[in-house]
Amino acid sequence: MITDSHCHLCSEGFHNEQEEIIHRSIEAGVTRIITLSTSIENVSKNVELAEHPHVFAAVGIHPCDVHQAPDDTIERLRPYLTNPKVVAIGETGLDYFHPSPDGWENKQFQERQKNFLYQHFELAASSGRNIVIHTRDREGHASFDDALEIYRKFSSKVRAVFHCFVSEWEHAEKVLAEGGLLSFGGIATFKNAHLVKELIKRCPQATFMLETDAPYLAPEPLRGKRNEPAYTAYIAEAIAQLRGESLEELSEHTEKATDLFFQSEKFQKNPSPP
Repeated sequence: MITDSHCHLCSEGFHNEQEEIIHRSIEAGVTRIITLSTSIENVSKNVELAEHPHVFAAVGIHPCDVHQAPDDTIERLRPYLTNPKVVAIGETGLDYFHPSPDGWENKQFQERQKNFLYQHFELAASSGRNIVIHTRDREGHASFDDALEIYRKFSSKVRAVFHCFVSEWEHAEKVLAEGGLLSFGGIATFKNAHLVKELIKRCPQATFMLETDAPYLAPEPLRGKRNEPAYTAYIAEAIAQLRGESLEELSEHTEKATDLFFQSEKFQKNPSPP
């Protein structure tokens, strides 16, 4: 039993195949899926998918979409939090990798991202949810530093997971010191991902979760193809081998971390495969 803690079932890459994708994940032993929104347009679609007993949702705006999001976005997200299948806030964060959209200067766009991230944290704190963070830089680690600075203002009330984590151990330690988590996906299986592999070996048990970020970043041996939640099984096998753990041991402590992060009672009553 494992959980895909981060994917995007409403991505255009999945077309109208969600039922088949969910079924394949269950067959692969992936019995819970968290689907995350990235824009105001796909929030409701993700929440609707969470009507499936094996699917849960997170609501938020990806940093690359904040220029298209209305100023009252957070208030538009709030009503969805009455749904117990909405178990986190996200995907939010800071992205300094992609160029600013037309008509926006870099500093202006990054300030809007930080403003939205702060508001997402406020929503998480007021709703009793935890938060899913994206950071990415073209060089250096400014997005991580800025996101961590904001997180520290809320870490007594909100836990953050820094998803698809690919940074150095010293950065991982800073997240863990605030009570946060990391999550690892397909990159952990790549042959040249030495930094991530060493990081994974050093992480204490129950400090990280498994994810796919599907439809992106498919693991070996499917690298370059469309990713999907069923492939969490490949990621779990690779990480267990890296850490010298059995699949059962890895599953036990990653599921413990996942249960604690997504605190909903409905989430923790893991549905049995059909």
